[in-house]
Amino acid sequence: MNNRKPQRKNHTKSTSNASHSKRSHKPAGRSGSHKPEAQRRTNALDKTPAKTYIVQEPAELLSFLVEHVTGMGRNSIKSALARGQVSVNGIPRTVHNFPLEQGQTVALSKEKITPVVPLTGLRILHEDEAIIVIHKDAGLLSVASAQEQEVTAYRQLTAHVRREHPYNRIFVLHRLDRDTSGVMMFAKSEAIQQEMQKAWKEVVYERTYIALVEGQVKKAEGTITSWLKESKTLKMYSSPYPNDGQHAVTHYKLLQANRHFSLLEVRLETGRKNQIRVHMEDIGHPIVGDKKYGSKSKSIGRLGLHARVLSFIHPVTGVLLRFESDIPKTFLNPFRE
Repeated sequence: MNNRKPQRKNHTKSTSNASHSKRSHKPAGRSGSHKPEAQRRTNALDKTPAKTYIVQEPAELLSFLVEHVTGMGRNSIKSALARGQVSVNGIPRTVHNFPLEQGQTVALSKEKITPVVPLTGLRILHEDEAIIVIHKDAGLLSVASAQEQEVTAYRQLTAHVRREHPYNRIFVLHRLDRDTSGVMMFAKSEAIQQEMQKAWKEVVYERTYIALVEGQVKKAEGTITSWLKESKTLKMYSSPYPNDGQHAVTHYKLLQANRHFSLLEVRLETGRKNQIRVHMEDIGHPIVGDKKYGSKSKSIGRLGLHARVLSFIHPVTGVLLRFESDIPKTFLNPFRE
């Protein structure tokens, strides 16, 4: 483990947004412009930051802007509307006679306003200059191949960071299966990605899952060790031979059980593809809803696997962060009879 003594900091469903500075690469303009008045008014918008105006009484959008915006003529304001540089309560508007109501906020930006697209199937728990930590719902792909056009966590977060700057990117640190819900994170630079992946075992302190499995697990706790390989049909399995494949170690603790189901807390010592799913099948208790790895039950309508805790040392601050997500209610339903 890491020799540093990181400062511990707990987070539970916290949401924060990191700010990014934008740099202008435009050459400095000359002083003493000799451009026509109309052109000087048009360019006035490019030289000033976004301005906001509070609507005091009902009005039409264009008339409101003409009355309240100084340094721009009517035609320049029309052009700004057409370019999508005007928003009302954060939503871009281009219609001249859009009706304004008292209390609304009108913003005039120097650039085209990109509307905020709601995130689907995920929510941001933490964001700063280096990382983004999210909660992913079951059913959402973490990452897709270049050929697939399906909505993924990766694509949505890429669009999210590019609202700040068009060249911003995110980088994959680890994955959750499509039907696994819970906490995961991405890096916001390639350098952070490489740094964390190289020292993954040292910087990641805890990865804990909740697994709803079939049958009554008898042992209160246990450890499963095997060597994982992938078949030609892309299914992972435990090799019967030592050192034949990737070494995988899974620890589990029984939380509750009945004759039909068991709820386990599962801690990963290694993070191999489908590791928990294979190891649960190996001990005769496949994860509920996991037909690929031997499950016969569809009682909760999804895969019974949830990434509950992710704890790691922040790559920049050195602070130990911990993020925890509630156990899905559907996982508890089989024990409420």
